[in-house]
Amino acid sequence: MLEITPDLLLQAYRIGVFPMGERRDDPKLYWLDPRLRAVLPLDAFHLSKRLARTVRSGHFEVSADTAFLDVMRACAEPRPGHPESWINDPILALYGELHRRGHAHSIECRANGVLVGGLYGVSVGAAFFGESMFSRVRDASKVALVHLVARLIKGGFRLLDCQFMTEHLRSFGAIEIARETFKGLLGEAVEASASFQRELGAVDPCVLVQDNTRTS
Repeated sequence: MLEITPDLLLQAYRIGVFPMGERRDDPKLYWLDPRLRAVLPLDAFHLSKRLARTVRSGHFEVSADTAFLDVMRACAEPRPGHPESWINDPILALYGELHRRGHAHSIECRANGVLVGGLYGVSVGAAFFGESMFSRVRDASKVALVHLVARLIKGGFRLLDCQFMTEHLRSFGAIEIARETFKGLLGEAVEASASFQRELGAVDPCVLVQDNTRTS
């Protein structure tokens, strides 16, 4: 079996393929190339008024790339209805190396200094591939997603891949497209330039998201 290295992993993302583990304690990985792909159009993100209030409330301290492996490990924890995880030790090692190389990023949400939610993914060119998210308190992962979208918009990204559709993602405006359509969009995105924004400064993430939707 061909060893999956960080370089091979990046090449796979460029053509729309990604790995997963079968179980948390199983060291094997397998490649996926879904027939239908979930994407979240950055110019059609649905931000509810209630969630916008939560983002602006200051209840969560939001950061980027300050606890990448902690976010990955939290995403792998058992949760109601999902006792198993596809995030195994080889996944942790591979994506940890991508993070060190600047190709994988995390968004962290903390409450009173404690990590309570977040997400992580991979960036190649102007494409961002969302991998997983977690939430230990209400709305933490949703706030992380809003901050991710704001950073992608500010950084000039063109494509946010969500891999598989869920009702949770659909509520934010995610859509399913055919594999061939996705790979056409992907081919353009990975050849374009973008910059992941670790800081938003004084910019309101809700304004970035809403303005991008209005001008689309």
